[in-house]
Formats: sequence, structure tokens, C-alpha cells
Amino acid sequence: MRHSRIAAATCAAAVAIGGGIAAQGVRTADDRSVLDQIRREGTERSQVMTAFDQFVTVIGARLTGSPAHKQAADWARDTFARWGLANSHLEAWEFGRGWVLDGQVIEMLEPRYMPLIGYAEAWAAPTKSEINGTPIMIGGRSAADVGAMRDKLAGAIVLTQPIQTGFVREDRPQPTASDAPVRIGAPPMPRPAGAPTQADARQIQQTLRGAGVGVLLRPSAGEHGTVFVLGRDQGENAVPSMVLAAEHYNMIARMLQQGLPVKLRVGIKSRFLTSDTNSYNAIADLPGTDPALRDQVVVLGAHLDSWHSGAGASDNGHGAAAVMEAARILHAIGVRPRRTIRFALWGGEEQGLLGSKAYVRQHLEGPANAKARDNLAVYLNLDAGMGPIYGWYSENNAAAKSLFDRWLEPLRDLGMRRNILPGIGNTDHLSFKAAGVPGFNPIEDYTTYDVRTHHTNVDMYERVRAEDLKQNAIVLAWFAYNASMMDGMFPR
Repeated sequence: MRHSRIAAATCAAAVAIGGGIAAQGVRTADDRSVLDQIRREGTERSQVMTAFDQFVTVIGARLTGSPAHKQAADWARDTFARWGLANSHLEAWEFGRGWVLDGQVIEMLEPRYMPLIGYAEAWAAPTKSEINGTPIMIGGRSAADVGAMRDKLAGAIVLTQPIQTGFVREDRPQPTASDAPVRIGAPPMPRPAGAPTQADARQIQQTLRGAGVGVLLRPSAGEHGTVFVLGRDQGENAVPSMVLAAEHYNMIARMLQQGLPVKLRVGIKSRFLTSDTNSYNAIADLPGTDPALRDQVVVLGAHLDSWHSGAGASDNGHGAAAVMEAARILHAIGVRPRRTIRFALWGGEEQGLLGSKAYVRQHLEGPANAKARDNLAVYLNLDAGMGPIYGWYSENNAAAKSLFDRWLEPLRDLGMRRNILPGIGNTDHLSFKAAGVPGFNPIEDYTTYDVRTHHTNVDMYERVRAEDLKQNAIVLAWFAYNASMMDGMFPR
């Protein structure tokens, strides 16, 4: 169904442009030809699934600082170059130690055997060996109570939270569904029942470290086997930790409540990597051709890193693949942009936008980079969502929204709906906004994204459709092209 929409839209491109962009005072004949070529190249000769499959199937999860992320960045750099993009290279930035999970076990041995759904948290320390034992519940207890249990905790399997009763059951609202304003961004994660105060939590953490706990288990806020798994480097002497599917965690907790003889086997085999403490951004250019404007830059980017329990398909293999395909399309059809169009795949987004911040710090911040900062026309990002692009968050920039509205019109037949004035947080365009550069992210489909896919063990290949990726790449190529061809600077 979606394939026929895109193919039919290609044939209707001239009509769409004539009635939309041309009527609003933007270049007509050249743009009509370019959009028609973008659509044909992106539909009939698409290679977007080649990149997506490489990132998601061949390489898989791409945790920042891991060999898999470096492999993906190397592949992107080499592929940009093979496609004919200029100045394809990696930019290194200091990250810290990497982490690899080599194996794990999580299963119930008594009162009956049952394999359990669970994942080591990112940067979890390894267990000294596999631990067989009866778990100890500390969820809901005060710091004083946990302190009094210290002698029992050495080498133990510890359940850190009470039975999970709050779940992520709603996706974020779709801003383009109507003209009515909606809450922007992901729904909040449920707070665990009986969660300790921050002061108590710190004291409990100190007790657990000091006691030499074997491994910590906590429940996910997902349902039906969905496990939200993140993590961070807790430093030396960190306690190994895992997240369990809520249904399995709750089963164990109820057994303990009823006095049943529960025994688990838990083990984590993980390694910290210190030989290369850098992470990497992959960069390539389509050089500008207007002598007066070619030093100005339009950046089109997406983060390449992911979390480790799934394959990073929707977050953000789809964004990285679509950015690469947009680059390929524009180069393949021989576009001669007035400004340089730069394509960037960031590392470290999941740890706090670190890759894009490193780029901004190196190239845009401070007095020495004033000229480069002035010359960076606009940053366009793809993250947060999956499915087709419906429009753009305009970051409360009314002049930008007016431009986006013009550029959207000839793409309505591809499923684009409308742009909205508010902005969105928590992705890489914020790094550019902080430096005074306009940055934007599109509105995608959020159906099952927050409930089932985002940062979970089921963020896999099946979450993303080829026809949506083709649409994504066409939209990105068209918007980047328009930004590169403007007579004046993009409104700030």
C-alpha cells in the first residue's frame, strides 16, 4: 500500500510542486526537476535497506564505545566514500571505557525450572562466577533496614524493588493528528512503588557496595516481556546488575512473599574496554558550488549508537540509514547545492548527546569558531520515532515553520501532514541550538514506540518498514536540498 503511494506520488510530482512551492515564490523549474529525481531515485533505486540491514542485522546493537559501534562508523565512512561523497572521515572524541557483554544466564531452578527474561544493564560489572541461591528482597525497605541486613547480603542475589505495579501503557500523543495541542515527548517512566528518598537510595547503594552483593535484580516497567534496558558506568567496585521482565520479577517476589523455596542461577560475563577510550562521529560532504555560499553548511544528521538489548532498529538505525540514503540520492542525481550539505552520524547520543556536543565544541563554540558558527545554516536531525515522517517540530521558530510549510506541500501525497510550532527535547538538534544554530527534528509515527520499542529488547528489524525508510530518505533529501539552495540565511 505504501509502495504504491510513493510510486504514484513520483508521477504526480510536477503537479504537486506547481500548485505548492511555485505558488509561494520559490524557484520552480529546477526544483520541479530535482524533486522528481529525488522521488525516482529514492523509490526505484533505493539502497536504504542496505544500510539499515548492515546496522541492524550484520552489526546489531551499537553501544557507544563498543567495537560494534566503531564497526558501524567505519562502514558508514567507507560507504559514504564509495558512493562518491567528499571528505568522508571519522572524528574521534573522548568518551571513556567501553563495555562488551560476552554472556549471561538468568533462570529459576526452584521450585521449578524456568528460563527468565532479563538483561545485564549497560556497563554492568561481571559477576565473579555464576551465582546459585535464594534471592533476598530489599525492595520497599528503609536504608536502616537494609543496613541491618548487611551480613546476609555478601554474594547474594538481591531484588531491589517491590512488585512492579506501574507500567508504560501509552505512547506519546501524535502532534499531527489534529490541530489541538498535545503533550510533546515521551511519557514519564512510572516511579516504583515505595521508592526510597534520594538520601536513602544513596545510603542503600553504599551498603550494597560495601557488603559485596553478588548481583542486583530490578523489574522493567514494560509489559508482555518488554524490557527497558539502559545503564551507565558505575565506576570501580560497582555491583553487577540486571533488569528482568516485570512478569518474571513479580513472580519471584510473590514466591518469596509466600515462603516458597525459590532458587535462581544468575551470571554476567562482561568486559570493560580501555585500549581505545574514544568514540566516533562519521562525517561526509556534498560540496557547495556557489562561490558566495559554498562555505555555508547545512548539516543532516542522526545518531548511530544504540542500547544493547535489542538491535537499535528504530532507535536509531532507521535514522542513520535514512540520512545515508539521503546523501546517496542527492549525489546520485547530480545535485549541485549552493551550500555544502554535510551528513553526520553521531555516537554517544544515548549517553547525553555526547557525539553532537563534541562536534559543536570542536567546530562551533568559542570566539575561534565564530565564522564557522555563522556559516552553519541549519541542522536537520532524524530521531525519536519510527514510520513515516509526518512533519517537523519548528522549535518555536515561526519563520522556520513558514519555510517548512512550503517545503512540505509537495510531499503530502507521501503522507506528510503538517508542521507544528513547538519543539522537542532529548536528541541531537539540541546541541546545535545550544550554540545558537537552528536545529530541528521531524515528527514521526509513535504507535507502539514508547510502549514497546524505545530502548527495549524488541527494538529489532521488524519494527521498521522499508517503505517508511524510503519516505524518510526522500523527505530528508528534499528538505536538505531546499535549505542548501535558499537565497538568504535560514532564519534564526
